[in-house]
Amino acid sequence: MFILGFQVKQLKEGTFICQTKYTRDILKKFDMANTKPIKTPMPTNGHLDLDKDGKAIDQKVYRSMIGSLLYLCASRPDIMLSVCMCARFQANPKECHLMAIKRILRYLVHTPNFGLWYPKGSNFNLLGY
Repeated sequence: MFILGFQVKQLKEGTFICQTKYTRDILKKFDMANTKPIKTPMPTNGHLDLDKDGKAIDQKVYRSMIGSLLYLCASRPDIMLSVCMCARFQANPKECHLMAIKRILRYLVHTPNFGLWYPKGSNFNLLGY
């Protein structure tokens, strides 16, 4: 069943929430569906800076990518840190920031079916509004 772009699968063992279709859609939208997959969303040093001397890129495209990835973070906490680090540079994105976003998208090519698993009998309630 689909609810607000989320795929919800209710099983005897629990509930699985993912955004596989949305993930595939944004990969197509940004022409990254057929790129080489990568196993981590960021390099191990995980450092991004302002890069004042870097080549400027189209702000609208960068912001669109960030917005799409932020919506995906609702079911993908594994990309939250990487996306938020890139979101800091929306005012003046450079080519190195775009490369960081493309790395996250390549990670999504590798992990399109990741989501959240809520096992039955756990001591928390899953509420939706």
